[in-house]
Amino acid sequence: MKRIMSATALAVAALVAVLAPPAAATTAAGAPPGGHGAGHRTYPSLSGAFDNAGISAAADPSSADLDGLGNSLVAEDLAAAGWSPGTAVTVGDTRLTLPAAAPGQPDNVVADGQRIVLHGTGSALTFLLTGTAADAAGTGTISYADGSSQSYRLSAPDWYSGPSDALAVRTARRNTPSGPTALDVKLYTASVPLDARKRPTAVTLPTIAASDGSAAPEMHVFALGLRPVPAGWTATWSAAVDDSLAPYVWTDRTLRMVEHTSVGGNRVRIRLDNAFGPGPLTVGHATIAVRASGAVPVATPVTLTFGGKQQVTMPAGGQAYSDPLPFSVPADSDLLVSLYLPGTVQFAPMHSLGQQDMYSTNDGGTDDAADGADFPVNNLFGFWTVLSGIEVTGPSHSTVVALGDSITDGYASTVNGNQRWPNYLAQRLLAKDGPKAPAVADEGISGNKVLTDAFTGLPNTGTAGIKATARLDRDVLSQAGVRTVIVLEGINDVDNNAPAADVIAGLQQIAATLHSYGLRVVAGTLTPTEGCGCTTPPRADARHRINDFIRDNGGTFDAVVDFDAAIRNPADPDAMLPQYDSGDHLHPNGAGYQAMADAIDLSTL
Repeated sequence: MKRIMSATALAVAALVAVLAPPAAATTAAGAPPGGHGAGHRTYPSLSGAFDNAGISAAADPSSADLDGLGNSLVAEDLAAAGWSPGTAVTVGDTRLTLPAAAPGQPDNVVADGQRIVLHGTGSALTFLLTGTAADAAGTGTISYADGSSQSYRLSAPDWYSGPSDALAVRTARRNTPSGPTALDVKLYTASVPLDARKRPTAVTLPTIAASDGSAAPEMHVFALGLRPVPAGWTATWSAAVDDSLAPYVWTDRTLRMVEHTSVGGNRVRIRLDNAFGPGPLTVGHATIAVRASGAVPVATPVTLTFGGKQQVTMPAGGQAYSDPLPFSVPADSDLLVSLYLPGTVQFAPMHSLGQQDMYSTNDGGTDDAADGADFPVNNLFGFWTVLSGIEVTGPSHSTVVALGDSITDGYASTVNGNQRWPNYLAQRLLAKDGPKAPAVADEGISGNKVLTDAFTGLPNTGTAGIKATARLDRDVLSQAGVRTVIVLEGINDVDNNAPAADVIAGLQQIAATLHSYGLRVVAGTLTPTEGCGCTTPPRADARHRINDFIRDNGGTFDAVVDFDAAIRNPADPDAMLPQYDSGDHLHPNGAGYQAMADAIDLSTL
C-alpha cells in the first residue's frame, strides 16, 4: 500500500538513524557510483552518496562549491556554533551526525533519486539539508521491510533567502571565491512521518526539476536521522521556546525554576534547549527536586547527568536530554529544576510568559544547583529559560499537547496559581483516570499566530514565537507520547487583519500535518473579543467565519471544543461573560480558563 505523507519544516530535532558504515555504492548492475547527478543508485550509507563539497575553510574557499557559483559554508563559523565535522547534534528529539569530511571534501549529496539504506526504526525521518538557487522541493519514497512504501514531499529552503523559522543553525558569513563575506546562511531540518509499526529499509531522495525547463534549484542533504519512539515516556511539563533573549549578560549564575507537573512517574529526564541560539550554551550542573515552597526543596536536589557527565554543552540550535533518573515525580505538583550556567551567557532561549516566580543567584557565584533551603535568592524573574521539557515514565502512557497562543499560555491568570486551561484539563483527567491519565503539555506562546512569524529566529526580535504551521515538529511532534493535539490558534491573525480564508487554510494545514503522523486533532473555537480595543466589524466577522468552519469542518478535525460558547455572554455573544473576563476583554481569568477546560469532552482525547 502506498500513502502520501507530507514533510514539515522544523527548527529542532532528535535521536539518529544508525546508518551503515561508508561503503562503495552499487547500481543494479553492480557498477561503482558516478559523480554529481548520478541518482537512482543504492548506497549503503548517506556518506557513500556524497557528491558535493559545500563546506570550505576560510583560507581555502575554492575547495568547495555549494551553489554552483563558487560559494560555500565557512567551516570555522560552523565549528564556532558547535557544528564541527563528525559532531552529533540533537534537534527535535532526533540525533543528527554531521559529515566527518574535512573542509573541501564531499560532505553532502545533491538529491537526484539516490536510494539510501536505513537501519533502525522510528516515528519520523529527519533530514539536515539546505537549498541553493531557490527553495528546492520534490517527492521521494520510503521503503519498508514488508515490501510496502510511502511517498513523501520534502522541501529545502534556500540557504540564504529561506525563512529563519525552519533553521537548525545559522552563520553570519559565506565563503566566496575570494574569501568570506558577510551574509546570513542557514542549514535546516525537515521531517517525514514514518509508520512506526514497520521497519524502514531505505529512503529514495527526491529528484528536483524545474517545471519550466530552466535550471532547477538543488537540494543538498548533509545528514539523516530516525526519531525514536520514546517507549514509556510522557511529557508531564513543557514550555515552547519563543525567543532567544539577552536580558543582560549572565556570568556564573545559578537559576532555580518552578515547573508544575501534569502526571507523576517513577523516572524523570529533562530536555535542555538551545533553539535559535547563535552559539554553544553550556550547563555546568542541573538538578531536580520536589518543591516545598518558594525556592526551597522538599529534599536535597538530585544531580542530573548527560551521557554520564554533569556538564553538557549544546551547539547552536541543539538540545540535550538528561539520562533517565529514578525519581518519584508527584502528579499536579511543583518541581524545582536548577541550572548552573558557568562563564558568560548572553543569549539564552526562553519562554517569555511564565506566570510563575523563578529564582536566581547573583552573577559571579559558585555552583548552587544542589543547595537546599540555603539557595541564595538574589533575584526573581518570570520566564523559563534553557529548560523546555520534563518527561516521566509511569502509569501514564500518552500525552495531550495544547497548541495555542496567550489564552493557552495562561495570560492574565493568577501568578503562581497554575490556572491555565491546560492545568485544569490535567486535573480533570487525573480525577477521571487517576495515575493512568494522559499527560498534558502546554505549548502555548503568547502572541503566536497561525500564518506569520512573530520571531525571526534572530535574538531579541520578538517573544511571540514562529508561526504555528512552522513549529509543529519541534513543539508538538517531538513531545514524548503525544497522541492528541488541541489546537486553539488564530485570534492573533484575525487581530492583524488576516483574511478568514487564510487562517482556515492554515488550520487545515496543521490538521493535515498532525494527521500524517497518526495523531488526533481537536480544534477549539476562537473566544470572544468585544471590548478589547482590538475588535473591528471586519475582524469580528472573520472570527465568526473561522468559528463556523471549525464547528462544521467536514472532517478536517477529529473533534471540536467550543471554547467560544463556553465563556461568551448569551446576551452579547461577541463578548465574554463578566465573571470570566480578566478585565482586558480578550483573555479569560482563572474562572474562565476553568470553564474552557470543563468544556472539553474527555472522551475525544
